[in-house]
Amino acid sequence: MSSKIVEMTISGTTTMGEILSAYPSARLELFRRYHVGGCTACGYQLTDTLEQVCQEHEIPDPLAQVIEYIRNSREVESKLQILPTVLVKSIQNSSPTEPSPVVSVSGDDLRVLQGSQTWHLVDVRSPAEWERDHLPNAQLLTTEFKFEMLDSWPKDTPILFYSNSGRRGLETASYFVAYGFTNVRNLAGGLKRCALSNLASK
Repeated sequence: MSSKIVEMTISGTTTMGEILSAYPSARLELFRRYHVGGCTACGYQLTDTLEQVCQEHEIPDPLAQVIEYIRNSREVESKLQILPTVLVKSIQNSSPTEPSPVVSVSGDDLRVLQGSQTWHLVDVRSPAEWERDHLPNAQLLTTEFKFEMLDSWPKDTPILFYSNSGRRGLETASYFVAYGFTNVRNLAGGLKRCALSNLASK
């Protein structure tokens, strides 16, 4: 199956539906790079061709470069993901009643991260989901908090987003990358991962 994806021919006449079927990660990559597909004003139809999308949204890069970004989008997306194993260890070693909104995560254990850093753990779910359960030391991403982060936080702030299954967390991480943040990650699998669900505060 993966070989078919790699061998797929993408051209200016390929529809967005065909592209997203083979490269689901392309949707977030196009938004990260060009702010295309994030809202009604900057959206597109699945029947639109890639060439149409580039023209209508005035994408400055040549078509060949856009296609290259699409082909590499799965790898780029995977770099935003981390497995929950180390977060579980970190939570188990800390007190759930601590008021601090940060979690210490070791880069050696995470592999994809360099050195030991303090990561802000941010819950991107709804207030109702938050009230039901959430991870210790996490902060709920309200509208006000989101704008505070975008407006005043340093762009290299380590931020770890999570949701129920990981999809909303990934979309939020991509959103922040599109706005210049360089050190954000998404918790792969989200809160539904069994080990994390058992650690959630209720």
